[in-house]
Amino acid sequence: MLTKWMSGIKRMRRGAARVLAMNNRNLGFVYPSNARRHFPYANDKLLAKETLEKVGVPVPRTHFAYEYFFDLRNLREELGGLTDFVVKPAQGSGGNGILVIVGRDGEDWLSVSGRRVTLEELQRHITDIIFGVYSHDTADVAIIEDRIVQHQAIDAIYDRGLADVRLILYRHEPVMAMSRIPTSHSDGRANLHQGAVGIGIDLERGRSTHAMIAGTPLEHHPDSGAPLIDFAIPHWERVMEYGRRAAEAVPLKYLGVDVAIAEQGPVILEINARPGLEIQNANFTPMRGLLEAIHEEEQL
Repeated sequence: MLTKWMSGIKRMRRGAARVLAMNNRNLGFVYPSNARRHFPYANDKLLAKETLEKVGVPVPRTHFAYEYFFDLRNLREELGGLTDFVVKPAQGSGGNGILVIVGRDGEDWLSVSGRRVTLEELQRHITDIIFGVYSHDTADVAIIEDRIVQHQAIDAIYDRGLADVRLILYRHEPVMAMSRIPTSHSDGRANLHQGAVGIGIDLERGRSTHAMIAGTPLEHHPDSGAPLIDFAIPHWERVMEYGRRAAEAVPLKYLGVDVAIAEQGPVILEINARPGLEIQNANFTPMRGLLEAIHEEEQL
């Protein structure tokens, strides 16, 4: 019995050694692969969009970009012609500062949660973005861009928010993927720390394999009850293609690419130079060995 117990401990230690921890991610992959001068490709959504558009990678269309308070002088006229759109900070992270507008109600707008939003509220929100409220008090740019209407197959799982697919790529090679599905607890945001569901994806088949929320495995969405295991991600081959093309377009060699899936195909939302590690939990698979294998192959 003792021998069996010791053997189990050794297996656990070997498995833990292959899990990519934060220090190993930073020292082994992020810093050697991503020069700090190249971080703006990930930190500035406008720069990333401009770079990806040049290589034919789909991104949300930008209507306006407000950098100075003086830019807001014609806000009523500029936004008056828009029915649905997204307001987001160029340098925000974790979904903070994103306001999704889905329709009009007279002179006002309606948010994705059904809340009425006045022009004055929009102006205050944009002003907060410019002030840097959502970018660690650093002056920022407010982006007004197209709202992505996601694929009906994803909507069938949960339709109150925009899900995404996170691809981790190393030296232009896809390493691991997951989908992040919003919940009522995450307030429609595809953010695992705020209560979204993380779903592991088989890279070759493009089908979901495991699901978890706050570290707990589950098989059905907590709000809709929709099954989460073994469903096909729409347009999977194009998700992989655009992920690779995005990685090749920027000088970052270890990165996360976030993709929304619209009815007509994938759309790249943003790039992350230090993608989180929860993707390993969503896939029930450690990532360190996969990264080391790619690194070793590059050295041959």
